[in-house]
Amino acid sequence: MLLMRRRAWRHISHAAVRTQSGCARASGWLVNRGLNIALNDRTVQTASRRWQALQAEIDDLDGQLTPLVTAVAPELISLPGVGVDTAGRLLVTAGDNPGGLRSERSFACLCGVAPVLVSSGRTDRHRLHRGGDRNADSALWRIALVRMHCHQPTKDYVARRTAEGRTKKEILRCLKRYIAREA
Repeated sequence: MLLMRRRAWRHISHAAVRTQSGCARASGWLVNRGLNIALNDRTVQTASRRWQALQAEIDDLDGQLTPLVTAVAPELISLPGVGVDTAGRLLVTAGDNPGGLRSERSFACLCGVAPVLVSSGRTDRHRLHRGGDRNADSALWRIALVRMHCHQPTKDYVARRTAEGRTKKEILRCLKRYIAREA
């Protein structure tokens, strides 16, 4: 049954499936295939309507959030790889702790991207601070990934550090710290 269901929807795009299944009725050719498929289609209809309602709510909230973040921190949004959502997360982190931000170093520690020395013997390396706000760390991670794929100076930096023998994890740690310094 499931294979027949997949074949029936295979030629249609994901957006069309959401639209058609949200508008389809549990009658006609859907019911002719049997009760099981009719129930599955009803489930798809319900999920599709729920997805459309949630997408409308997200679009409405994004419309309200964009002017607020742009008014508060236009220089943050102008940085490469920083969108409204990530800028909002960083602003919330900074706003929740106004007394704790004495320097860019304290902001990096607050975000969980301050380097911590974990050397032993002849090994000399660092790791990220495990404390801090996970939402801010997630925002910095997202900005770093976007820059690694879309920002030419960052691509050059990644290529240079890779040639030096650094791992992607170490490069990402350095990038997150640099972005925290910039923000």
